[in-house]
Amino acid sequence: MVLSYLLIITLWNIQITDREVKLMERITKERVKHIAHLSRLELSEKEVEKFAKQLDEIIDYAEQLNELDTERIVPTAHVLEVKNVIREDKARPSIKREDTFKNAPDHEDGQFKVPRIIE
Repeated sequence: MVLSYLLIITLWNIQITDREVKLMERITKERVKHIAHLSRLELSEKEVEKFAKQLDEIIDYAEQLNELDTERIVPTAHVLEVKNVIREDKARPSIKREDTFKNAPDHEDGQFKVPRIIE
C-alpha cells in the first residue's frame, strides 16, 4: 500500500510528449522521503531505500518504451475496444419511500438523518 502512494512519484517524473517518454529526473531517497512526508507516511531508512530502488526500476522500465517502434500504432485510450451499453431510460416502479426508511436509524421530512460530521 505504501508503494501505491509512492507511485505518484513516477507520474511526477515521467513526461509523455509526442509519443515518447521523456524522463525528467531519477528517483532519489530524498524524493521518496519528501513524498512520504507529504503523504504523512513514516518510513524507515530501509523502506526508503527499498522504495527508491523499486520506483527507479519502474522508470527504467518506462524508458524501454522509447526503444519500441510505435510509428504505425494508433494512439488509444484503452487497450480493448470498449463501447457504452446503455439501457433505454424507462420509468418503472421503485421502492416505496416508507420502505426505504425501515432500516434507517433516523429520518426526518422524507430524508435520511445522519450525524453531523463537520462542526
